[in-house]
Amino acid sequence: MDIFSGTISNLENALGRANVKQKVISDNIANIDTPNYKSKNVAFHDMLNDASIKLDAKKTYQGHIDFSKTRSNYSVVSSNRTSYQENGNNVDIDQEMSELAKNQIQYNALVERMSGKFNSLKTVLTGGK
Repeated sequence: MDIFSGTISNLENALGRANVKQKVISDNIANIDTPNYKSKNVAFHDMLNDASIKLDAKKTYQGHIDFSKTRSNYSVVSSNRTSYQENGNNVDIDQEMSELAKNQIQYNALVERMSGKFNSLKTVLTGGK
């Protein structure tokens, strides 16, 4: 039986994505003065995470990949097209700080939602007391 019909699992996945994005943004900020450093971004494959899309597959051979196993659904890509500084670095600190703030707000909202789900579960288990 899946508690909350998969909501906790979806929230956990979203928190993981926010964590990865936080690390990439932090790396960009830390390398703001590194010569020839190219900023990185996380490309998420959101279609695979969309709750409305269900991928049902039937394994016809034991060697086939199991669709229920967790797979990495993102990739870190470098932006090589631009150069903001004379040393070849293309990190835009204003954009990175904006992305950092946006990601932090999203992360906090996800944590609050997860906390609400656990509080609901606690209420059910204690009989509302």
